[in-house]
Amino acid sequence: MQNRKLVITQNLSQGLIEKIKEIIPNWELVIGKEKSIWSDHLNEAEVIVSWKKEMEGLISSHHSKLRWLQAWSAGVNSLPLQKLEDKNIHTTSANGVHAYPISETIFALMLALTRKIHTYVKNQQTKTWDHAGLNLEIHGKTIAILGIGAIGKETAKIAKAFGMEVIGFRHSGKPAEYVDTMYTLQHLNSVLPQCDYVVVTLPYTKETHHLFGIEQFKLMKPSSFFINIGRGSIVEEQELIKALQDGEISGAGLDVFEQEPLCEGSSLWELENVIITPHTSGSTEHYTKRVIEDIFIPNLKQYIQGDTPAINLVDYNKGY
Repeated sequence: MQNRKLVITQNLSQGLIEKIKEIIPNWELVIGKEKSIWSDHLNEAEVIVSWKKEMEGLISSHHSKLRWLQAWSAGVNSLPLQKLEDKNIHTTSANGVHAYPISETIFALMLALTRKIHTYVKNQQTKTWDHAGLNLEIHGKTIAILGIGAIGKETAKIAKAFGMEVIGFRHSGKPAEYVDTMYTLQHLNSVLPQCDYVVVTLPYTKETHHLFGIEQFKLMKPSSFFINIGRGSIVEEQELIKALQDGEISGAGLDVFEQEPLCEGSSLWELENVIITPHTSGSTEHYTKRVIEDIFIPNLKQYIQGDTPAINLVDYNKGY
């Protein structure tokens, strides 16, 4: 009888490999980041960890044995979700592994913009001694967090350490710890005028496509800051640029963009009130360990018992 096969297109430590082997000792494991390691094994793989663009044809193949895909990222909008659904393939995301690094990035951006650290770094390069009009504080301000998942919850927790009023938005509207008031996205426009900081942690779906445009930025305070670590297409980018240029909002911290890498011709590069990071807010020394130990291994234990992997199971109707 042919062994069942697991393909992981990432490099793992021997310790993590041994933990997986303990659960599925009779499976064939194919593990490694180089395409030459895994490309010849895809059709035989029952489980794949970490999707690659080269796998697109696998979904249409009649020979494919794939039953479960564990994505390596929290966002799954780049996956062929409709095809995966049509083939009854379970998909689980890496949602949750980013809570610490991304919440740290969110506050790094908020604090830098508020205390003009980005301006002082530029001044340091030209040996310019200038006050730069620094006058804002973050303590006691109001923050709106769009998306109260793992990242949003950790961000809300940190916000409370700064004595902030926390407004949350989530699909269900259910209350959450550290969130003072919860809304659904239907109430977004009515809430924006209250906010000093607006933080987007939402996934990209049909519902969130271009959720933010000039109408939303006009509703925000001229002193407010906009932070996006969700997905670039949630924002109408040219309208964000106009809002920043016209003073509709005070500044923005952006880790995601409609097109990545951000093109050299984008006005965002030149704006003094913008901080750009290259979609790295989730990068962390603990990423691989968290995906494997906190998500994949518990799901794998369920899967070999004949159950559907439950942690971060993608709802194809919702798109996340």
